[in-house]
Amino acid sequence: MTDLLTRAEYAAIAAALDLPAAPFIDGKFRPGEGADMPTLNPATGETLATIRTASAADVDLAVAKAREAFEQGGWSKAHPSDRKDVLIRLCKLMTRNRRDLAVMESLESGKPIRDCETIDLPEAIHTIKWHAEAVDKLYDQTGPAGDDALSMIVREPVGVVAAILPWNFPLLMLAWKIGPALAAGCSVIVKPAEETSMTALKLAELAREAGVPNGVLQVLPGDGPSVGEPLGRHMGVDMVSFTGSTETGRRFLTYAAESNLKKVVLECGGKNPAIVLEDAENLDHVAEHVVNAAFWNAGQNCSAASRLIVHKAVKAPLMERIEARLRDWKTGDPLDPGNHIGAIVSAAHLDKVTGYLKGDDAPDGPFISPKVYEVAPDDPLAKDEVFGPILAVLEVASTDLALALANDTDYGLAASVFTSNIRTAHRAAKDIRAGTVTVNCYGEGDAATPFGGYKHSGFGGRDNGVHAHDQYTETKTIWIDLTDPADTERL
Repeated sequence: MTDLLTRAEYAAIAAALDLPAAPFIDGKFRPGEGADMPTLNPATGETLATIRTASAADVDLAVAKAREAFEQGGWSKAHPSDRKDVLIRLCKLMTRNRRDLAVMESLESGKPIRDCETIDLPEAIHTIKWHAEAVDKLYDQTGPAGDDALSMIVREPVGVVAAILPWNFPLLMLAWKIGPALAAGCSVIVKPAEETSMTALKLAELAREAGVPNGVLQVLPGDGPSVGEPLGRHMGVDMVSFTGSTETGRRFLTYAAESNLKKVVLECGGKNPAIVLEDAENLDHVAEHVVNAAFWNAGQNCSAASRLIVHKAVKAPLMERIEARLRDWKTGDPLDPGNHIGAIVSAAHLDKVTGYLKGDDAPDGPFISPKVYEVAPDDPLAKDEVFGPILAVLEVASTDLALALANDTDYGLAASVFTSNIRTAHRAAKDIRAGTVTVNCYGEGDAATPFGGYKHSGFGGRDNGVHAHDQYTETKTIWIDLTDPADTERL
């Protein structure tokens, strides 16, 4: 585990940062033709930097450079081991610059520095390294064609990829996309969220230093109408990989349908249940996972378990343990390593989350401390993706009712089940309509396991694992006739 510094040491790093503030196109920073966009520290409201954003003309330039790099083949046709070596060098540069990246991410997103240091940076590096190490160990296939033919099924990089990022895990979601896409040989254009552009820009600079050719990894900061939609509609973009809200994800399907039918992969929202059944063991362990699942990153997490569905027999003792554990979850200054919850990412999102608070509860400036409310199944807190530090508690009297309630949502991203009965665990894991189901723990798997959702939570593919690598490739059949034209008896 990374050793954390003091608040003063992190502040000193922050004061010395050289913050990137322009699009990264064709291997260098260029003044964008779009509007100036201030990037704010949500904890203080101060302007960290003013970024000159990209325009539709910059999108055209970046796509042209990405296509040129792809067709030249310096990256797309390089030996997989050569791409692996470059990506491993990128991981080493990220490790060398990890504290700068962690502080930059904390400043811009409001995330606690303890999470940036101990979770986001290590996991981002691990993800890129995992795909780098996998790329020269993935084999294509031969088909059963008989003696007269050779059938080969091979994968080729899909081409130019637009990666559209969310603001809640800027570096980690960047790694989830560029890791497999670059490993496969694609050229990638990244559109970071408006609130969190700087770490993506810094990582593109490090990638160029590691040896990623010009045009292969570019970053275009800006808003949806100026950058996101032009990428989604561009005839020169072969694929869009999007992580964000279901509402915005739908737009990229429309853009693809109205342009070149580009491939679209969506990882969208969730309203995820944590189900605690009457035979759950070690309620202290359960409470630890429930609190982490609901309040990690201030609940600004698509896989957050924002619904606790608990059997009435264990509800009272579990709620006591949850309340006790929450005393250790301090809220405040993101650069203070003692805090578990930082600032809500923006004023607009703060207003949205505040609208779900009940009674006399209110934010403390840009901060919302963890809230736990008992609700009915039809309460908005049981239905809506709040994306904030609010846990909705629903009491049930049976396993069947718990599973029915878990599936009573338009989403299907993740779920957790706590039970000591192995048959119940298997049944629940099979019956819950979600892309990831964990048993007696909360989590998302790891870099080797696919992550994505059912229903409104996802479309077209999965992040992580070999499945993510596959989605950045096209599958081609090559059929070779082995018959001898002179052998007339076999014709």
